[in-house]
Amino acid sequence: MNTSLNFNERVAERLEGMSPAEQRVVRYFQDNREEVLIASAAALAEKAETSDATVVRATKALGFAGLEELRRTLAAELRNSLSPAERLSRTLGVVGASLPAAFETTLETQIQSLEDLRRTITPELFQAAIEGMIGAKRVLVFGLGPSSAVADYLVFQLTRFGLEAACLSNTGLLFADDLRRLRAGDFVVMLAYSRVYTELSALLDEIRRLGLGSLLLTDTLAATLRHRVGTVLPVARGRADMLSLHTATLGLIETLLVGIASQRPAETLANLRSLNEAREKLAGRAMNLPVSPEGGAKPRTP
Repeated sequence: MNTSLNFNERVAERLEGMSPAEQRVVRYFQDNREEVLIASAAALAEKAETSDATVVRATKALGFAGLEELRRTLAAELRNSLSPAERLSRTLGVVGASLPAAFETTLETQIQSLEDLRRTITPELFQAAIEGMIGAKRVLVFGLGPSSAVADYLVFQLTRFGLEAACLSNTGLLFADDLRRLRAGDFVVMLAYSRVYTELSALLDEIRRLGLGSLLLTDTLAATLRHRVGTVLPVARGRADMLSLHTATLGLIETLLVGIASQRPAETLANLRSLNEAREKLAGRAMNLPVSPEGGAKPRTP
């Protein structure tokens, strides 16, 4: 089966070959896409009046490896079909004019996204990401739009920790200048969501040409780009049909920072102490960053 087909095209191609129970599940998927994004297999089975096993069989009959891949596909299609204004309108439709509802709904969405990190990022994936970053001559971080601010934050902290790092955040023709900065020994971290921008595609081509290590943080592009990047860390940005939230991305980045510090504590501490000394010269008094003499760097710094 052609995996480049969208969800409706997959259904049209495969539905007739399914059992009546599987067809009922697939039709439920079609009519309740937002529910599929958040419900468990058991909950979906109950809604479709069938068994968990039938839900799994129907998912695989459509050509998906499992529910997670189905959810990623539906989320990507939903995000691409909704503008930021439409997603905000849906969010406001849930919370209304209630400030308590805005507070609780947003917090619950972010908590769920953080919990998803425990489930989707294995120790092996996390280790691969850390080793790629600390083993590189230089770390380059790609992010456009709101993600550029997150990319800047990661670069700022990596530099404080003593790693050479730089940001790739130009757009349009100016991105050609960013591409020319890549060199042998670089490791590229990419923050990319929803669709493959022209800049991202060009960056991936240059990564391949130079044979560079790479890490992708994404919500829905894992299946599309897995063969073009070294390591993928899946990270949700809240519900696909609602306002995009970046708490989980920032949380994941800070786990990477702590992981890096844990693997090179002496170097990290030495660089933070050097920063202390530079601050003292500027302020004329001690400006100590919180570092531990026992060997544990604490990367939360003012």
